[in-house]
Amino acid sequence: MEAYKQWVWRNREYVQSFGSFANGLTWLLPEKFSASEIGPEAVTAFLGIFTTINEHIIENAPTPRGHVGSSGNDPSLSYPLLIAILKDLETVVEVAAEHFYGDKKWNYIILTEAMKAVIRLALFRNSGYKMLLQGGETPNEEKDSNQSESQNRAGNSGRNLGPHGLGNQNHHNPWNLEGRAMSALSSFGQNARTTTSSTPGWSRRIQHQQAVIEPPMIKERRRTMSELLTEKGVNGALFAIGEVLYITRPLIYVLFIRKYGVRSWIPWAISLSVDTLGMGLLANSKWWGEKSKQVHFSGPEKDELRRRKLIWALYLMRDPFFTKYTRQKLESSQKKLELIPLIGFLTEKIVELLEGAQSRYTYISGS
Repeated sequence: MEAYKQWVWRNREYVQSFGSFANGLTWLLPEKFSASEIGPEAVTAFLGIFTTINEHIIENAPTPRGHVGSSGNDPSLSYPLLIAILKDLETVVEVAAEHFYGDKKWNYIILTEAMKAVIRLALFRNSGYKMLLQGGETPNEEKDSNQSESQNRAGNSGRNLGPHGLGNQNHHNPWNLEGRAMSALSSFGQNARTTTSSTPGWSRRIQHQQAVIEPPMIKERRRTMSELLTEKGVNGALFAIGEVLYITRPLIYVLFIRKYGVRSWIPWAISLSVDTLGMGLLANSKWWGEKSKQVHFSGPEKDELRRRKLIWALYLMRDPFFTKYTRQKLESSQKKLELIPLIGFLTEKIVELLEGAQSRYTYISGS
């Protein structure tokens, strides 16, 4: 496995290009949307998992200093990988379940959505209750400004008490130039006391230079739910509830589909209501009450909110709305354009792809 990792790190550009090219070709496989054809979906899933694992290896490649990727050794690193693998497998599960069990396929889809929901909830908790980016596939490494300030205050209160109970008034940020210099002097002083009799002078100079070049790593403490509610009050509760609704919405949707059927308006309306309520709670969490209690979203989190709004367009592709409205519009547009050379052919293929994708829950689930 280590030899394969080394090969991927050395050929990362080739691996990434090959993965994108192969995944694009899977849409041209014969019988792509046939309910009885499991082979093309299995090939697609295999290539998807292959690409996901390679991307995971590339993102966690060691830096020149020997550190691992941007996410370090955080145990939550495995959660995005698990979510991505499940998303690659879910279409194969749906096709195989439909082939062997018919309408009972929803039991297996529910199982898949439940697994994703549990993993995402665990990731939400382990990340310190930060917003999930891309459904949890992208780590949210942006630090909340209020959380950082509270952690700095807590850390300073502990650091200000030295070994003899004396205050330390010269605390410096270890990431700026002055902080690195102070860190180096501190390390040099410690090394001088412990290695004067045994460490040669040239070794002490090397340790001093390394201390200047590589400042100490600060491990961010994860925020707990009680701390979130204490810091943000009602806004913290609104944010947490909105994020939990976003995570559990697909599971709620398929549970109601199994109960009422895919052609019923009840699952469609309930899913849209959960999405609307969750987005409303997240939006209100940054406006409600005092400014210090408001939830401040980072740049990637604002982009994530926009992405979630965009995928609401998938409601146009879900039954019963698709059967009653969207399909009629697609067919009428196809008839109007079918006599135009090339454009008519492309329109026909686009409509065919949309109708085929609509027949699979996993392609329009938005989860």
